Amino acid sequence: MTTSRPPKIPESVLVVIHTPALDVLLIERADAPGSWQSVTGSKDRVDEPLLETCVREVREETGIVIGSAVVPLSALRDWGQSTVYEIYARWRHRYAPGVTHNTEHAFGLQVPAGTPVVLAPREHLRHAWLPWAEAAGRCFSPSNAAAIRRLPEFAAA
Repeated sequence: MTTSRPPKIPESVLVVIHTPALDVLLIERADAPGSWQSVTGSKDRVDEPLLETCVREVREETGIVIGSAVVPLSALRDWGQSTVYEIYARWRHRYAPGVTHNTEHAFGLQVPAGTPVVLAPREHLRHAWLPWAEAAGRCFSPSNAAAIRRLPEFAAA
C-alpha cells in the first residue's frame, strides 16, 4: 500500500550555515547528484513559523541542533530577504497542480568551526565547508548563490 504525501507548501527557507571565518556548509542533493546547496526546506504547515521551519530543516538535513549550548537560537538570523522563483520542472510534481512558484526566505546560521555534520542519507550525499565565494560558485540555485554572496554583508551587521 502506498501513501501519497500532501502537496508541498510553496513557501520555504534557505539557511546559509557558516563559521565566523565565513566558511559555508554546502550539501549535495541525493536526488540530483552534482547539485550543491545550503539547507532548504518547505514549511510543513501553512501556519508554521519560519524560525520553526529553519530549526527543523537544519536538524533534519545536517544534525545540527539550533537551541543547543553549542548553537544557540540567537545564532540564527533572519536576513529579511525573500525571493520568488519558478520551481524547477523536475520537482513540480511535489506541489499542488498549477503551483509553479515558491517564495524562499533567507536566514543565516553561524556555527563554530568544526561543528559536526550528520547528513540525512536519503536527502544528501556529501557535505563540504568552503570559503563563501567558492561556495557561491558551486551552488546550482541562483537564489542560493546570491544569498551566499551577501554573507559578508549580513555577517558584519
